[in-house]
Amino acid sequence: MQIEIVEGDITTQDVDVVVNAANSSLLGGGGVDGAIHRAGGPEILAECRALRAGHLGGGLPVGRAVATTAGRMTARWVVHTVGPVFSAEEDRSALLTACHRNSLLAAAELGAETVAFPAISTGVFRWPLDSAARIALAAVREPVGSVRLVRFVLSGEAAFRAFSEA
Repeated sequence: MQIEIVEGDITTQDVDVVVNAANSSLLGGGGVDGAIHRAGGPEILAECRALRAGHLGGGLPVGRAVATTAGRMTARWVVHTVGPVFSAEEDRSALLTACHRNSLLAAAELGAETVAFPAISTGVFRWPLDSAARIALAAVREPVGSVRLVRFVLSGEAAFRAFSEA
């Protein structure tokens, strides 16, 4: 498995799959989630609504992953995953690991070879960057199916530095 760490805009990556740090509603939001929905256009929202009307009526659980079209982005698919909210009282690192592993499994089921990840849970879910970087990198080290490249696309120097040092 090749792992790359770059600073940039995840919505412009030339990869098979872009991973979305989604909220459980799958209907868009702020941060990475909002940027992906804006860049991909209404096709992503339409597929998310169909998922909510079907087997994900209660929303996407934390740690799980589901794929949709990438709409108007260069990527072919978006894999949506819901990261855990950080807690100093409860160790939720297994859930953050599950986000990454389940996203890779979903990408492999599609036959994807290249996957771009954001820094899941480090925005409004307040996961400390250093910890998130260690967990994310450990979670993607082992190959999964067809996936040969994982690229972490990070927003800002602090995130880039945390992932580079991890």
